[in-house]
Amino acid sequence: MEKTNLKIKSTFSIKRVLIPITIGLGFSVYSLSVSQFDLSVLKGINVSLEYILLALVCMVIRDFMYIVRIRVLTERQLSWRDSWHVVMLWEFASSVTPSVVGGSAFAIYFVNQERVSLGKSTAIVFTTAMLDEIFYILAVALLLLCVGTHFMDVDLSYNPMFIFFIGYAVIIIMTIGILLGIFVSPKGIKKLLVKLFSFSFLKKWQNKMAETGDELIATSIELKGKPFKYWAKAFVTTIFTWTARYMVLNFLILALNPELGFRLMQQLVIFAKQLVMWVILLISPTPGASGFAEILFSAFFRNEFPEHTHAAVAVLWRAISYYPYLALGLIVLPIWLRKVNKRIDSAQQKKEITTQK
Repeated sequence: MEKTNLKIKSTFSIKRVLIPITIGLGFSVYSLSVSQFDLSVLKGINVSLEYILLALVCMVIRDFMYIVRIRVLTERQLSWRDSWHVVMLWEFASSVTPSVVGGSAFAIYFVNQERVSLGKSTAIVFTTAMLDEIFYILAVALLLLCVGTHFMDVDLSYNPMFIFFIGYAVIIIMTIGILLGIFVSPKGIKKLLVKLFSFSFLKKWQNKMAETGDELIATSIELKGKPFKYWAKAFVTTIFTWTARYMVLNFLILALNPELGFRLMQQLVIFAKQLVMWVILLISPTPGASGFAEILFSAFFRNEFPEHTHAAVAVLWRAISYYPYLALGLIVLPIWLRKVNKRIDSAQQKKEITTQK
């Protein structure tokens, strides 16, 4: 048990997490420097404090619904406080790891350390990923029906819609695979993954695919037979979470352009642009997509703001939606580590007392 205790402390030491944070902030600073960032350009702009407040409220709703979803998926096994710890650490892990990696592997660990079985922890993280992807697939389909595909006017050397549709297709295929793996034939999906990665150029990932197959099987065991109410609550919280997440930028744009007013079609276009940008950011190799997010933001939304202000607004956007999780993570992580290690020490002491008796 002592080895586990030491492993927790060494794996999540503050020094280690400061490295990716520094790298990420470095990329952000660089991207802003090449964008001729100047915060002073925001002076004199008519700003609506009401919309700024709504953007902040959306961030609160987003996190609160994440917490509610964790409570639903764990069937209230986690307290409100423990759920908040898990959500903040999950967001923190996503902020300090490359987008192509994500924080899911860490999330399984965080949930498991809250005395949730490994199989159920894996099921919870797989389920959140599945619900997120289903929401994304449906949201994209609905928005494209409303606004079409000719809404992109960006300053990029490539066509973002081409990358978007490839990414969208991959997400659909992956989601279908997860659904089949959980509810139809998890063992069959595992065999298929292992077979597909048996080719020489994919061989080095075969063991990883076998582990993924095992996780699907564990998830299937946990989730089969869950009532409709369970899935309905989980998906409703997912809708609120992601809608609030994207509406942050919608309200930020309105805050700096209050004269625009809330025009539904324009807001749907802004929402749709974010969905496109999100897919492209998934392939970012930097922690939390730092640098790439600021550059893409300027390219996608430069026409939504007063001239020369897009780089400064990018900082405001990240200041609301990204940087707080770095600070909160550094605050919550040591508190959570103390709590978990105290629990481990207590369990070890009880075991020693029992052994002595």
